Amino acid sequence: MKILIVEDDLMMGAGLQAALNQAGFEAHWETHGMAAQALLATESFRAMVLDITLPGLDGLSLLKALRAQDSKLPVLMLTARDTTRDKVQCFDAGADDFLVKTTDMEELIARLRALIRRSGYIGRLKVGKLVLDVDTQTATQDGKWLALSNREFELLQLLMENAGQVVSRNRLEQALFGLNRAGESNVIEVHIHNLRHKLGNNSLKTVRGVGYALTDS
Repeated sequence: MKILIVEDDLMMGAGLQAALNQAGFEAHWETHGMAAQALLATESFRAMVLDITLPGLDGLSLLKALRAQDSKLPVLMLTARDTTRDKVQCFDAGADDFLVKTTDMEELIARLRALIRRSGYIGRLKVGKLVLDVDTQTATQDGKWLALSNREFELLQLLMENAGQVVSRNRLEQALFGLNRAGESNVIEVHIHNLRHKLGNNSLKTVRGVGYALTDS
């Protein structure tokens, strides 16, 4: 699940990225508003954690531009400012949630998960002839419906969100079962085997000792 962090404070940004990655997200971190705006134009994210004060293009301006394009991307504003006026400005600009930088990291992660869950913002994922509609929980390949279990669907979604990249076995386990059950068995291998059989092509690659990658071939 890809999350964009836009934060110019190096210590805060690094801490956020590490905490979100540890929680099972794939956190991408930018320090400049304009760089984040360019990235949003070419890549898909499930949510954004956005600071107000940024070099070049500030957070509020970035958010307003995003909403002007009718983007429904969930945005959690994270800032040192905590006055009522600051909160009103953020919500008026289109923010979905607001937290001050003194917030405990566990609360931030919980609020971010809740924000993503409430928003329902995922839409459709497409890799080659494979289409995943997360809202309706359906998958098709070349227009034909695929019968997937819930775990297979979750696994395929994560692989499609990271199409062309190798996703580690450990990350897949954490995303499906949480930190406590990671590494307990070969359940991931079983799901990968079943998923590869249902896809019926060579698009699901095994990178030995590393993980798995989905391509559009």
